Amino acid sequence: MNIDLTTILTILTAGISIWAWNNNDIMRRWIFNPYIVYHQRQYYRFITSGFLHKDYIHLIFNMFVFWMFGRMVEYTLMGEYGIVTGRILFAGLYLLGIIISDLPTFFKHKDHQYYNALGASGGVSAVLFSYVIFYPLEKLCLYGIDLLCFPGILWAVFYIIYSFYMGKKGADHINHDAHLAGGVFGIVFTLIVVPEALPNFLSQLTNFSLF
Repeated sequence: MNIDLTTILTILTAGISIWAWNNNDIMRRWIFNPYIVYHQRQYYRFITSGFLHKDYIHLIFNMFVFWMFGRMVEYTLMGEYGIVTGRILFAGLYLLGIIISDLPTFFKHKDHQYYNALGASGGVSAVLFSYVIFYPLEKLCLYGIDLLCFPGILWAVFYIIYSFYMGKKGADHINHDAHLAGGVFGIVFTLIVVPEALPNFLSQLTNFSLF
């Protein structure tokens, strides 16, 4: 059976998150703690923390967004570069999105011993914004409700506003700052590997209308 990489990563992340909820040692050793990363050089936490989530709501939200948009980005990259190279690029987009999006948090909190963060938000944001570059006017419907159908580019704007607000609020261990950094990385990565995506994006925007 030919299964896409998006589905594999979704299942893997869900499995690891649930495993960590029942294994405090794994959660403790894999969570993103900038102080430990910096002072004990445990750089692997940049990746492992991306496979951990706070709870079912956090996990389902991230993986729902990733699975819905990831497959289209994956297939688009495969269409440009072939199956193997396309999937390697897609994996790079997602995993590097997780790593690079944590860098601002790392430098901000590397001397804060008790700060922790977790989640695949950076990678998910990178994939979401890559999708928006490819298909900015493709309508996305929240939970399939027609009244909540908006072009992808508008959902991206809502996502930025929400992430900025939650990042300022800072009431949980979810790294909302990574949403913004991951989104920027996703745009840059996409335009580098598929340069023609920019003129196509701008061309589509000429047809943009809310009504």
